[in-house]
Amino acid sequence: MNRSQANLLLLAVAVIWGSAFIAQAEGMAGVGPLTFTGIRFLLGTAIVLPLAWREWQLLAARGARPVPADALGISALGLLLMLGAALQQIGIASTTVTNAGFLTALYVPLVPLLAWLILRTRPHWSVWPTSLGCLGGTWLLSGAEALDPLVGDAWVIASSVFWALHLLFVGRIADRIAAPFLVACGQFLVCGLISLLCAGLSEVITLAGIRQALLPIVYAGVVSVAIGFTAQVVGQRYAQPADAAIILSAETVFAALFGFLLMGDRLDASGLAGCALILVCIVVVQVAPMTLAAHQARANGRARGG
Repeated sequence: MNRSQANLLLLAVAVIWGSAFIAQAEGMAGVGPLTFTGIRFLLGTAIVLPLAWREWQLLAARGARPVPADALGISALGLLLMLGAALQQIGIASTTVTNAGFLTALYVPLVPLLAWLILRTRPHWSVWPTSLGCLGGTWLLSGAEALDPLVGDAWVIASSVFWALHLLFVGRIADRIAAPFLVACGQFLVCGLISLLCAGLSEVITLAGIRQALLPIVYAGVVSVAIGFTAQVVGQRYAQPADAAIILSAETVFAALFGFLLMGDRLDASGLAGCALILVCIVVVQVAPMTLAAHQARANGRARGG
């Protein structure tokens, strides 16, 4: 797979994730957020399992089975995935699909900040003003709402930290193991089991509620998890990190579009301004470093030519 194909695959993932916000909102009518998260990720595990098993056999034939450190890395991805998905799902219960989509995308400016803190990779200067801009956009988007949406927005904002951490490490681990389906299946399993364990301790789980939420669970499990998250793991092996972040952040636009068409979401002037500011910051934080790098490359080429 070349870079262009990987970028197209990630764009398809953004569309899938944007549409999945509708299923996540509708599914809350019958089950709790942890139950919804657990079942949908275990469903995704079951679908991807045959492909993961095939990769395991191929790795075994080459004598390259994952070592315990690899299993630990996949488990860590599963934990990050669970925290991001569960916090987001809790927030969706009391905010709009549009708000959830835009606030989730705060992971984009968080990725270079966390890379600086954890990996000691110095961020581009554009991270600082765009981070402040995202905070301002968040305030505009949710600051004038009632109490419940404010609470929901806060949960979704918290989830963006774990989405950022997941995005930061998933490509590294998938590239090292060279078995994207195995990585995807393993993280889905860990995420689903932890979510259901927590649901059993804090939520009431009934068959009637599961039947009521069955269609959204199936859509979220099959389309968003099995197809979307697996395609993310595959695509990030071949896409540049900057490309991946900006393309995946397009889920905000698709979430707003699906929310408008299917859920009747509407924003006032303040909310529209907040969404616009967040979207501009998301684009700038990715485009500015690439533009500078291209300019420097042209300058170096002219210098060598001279």
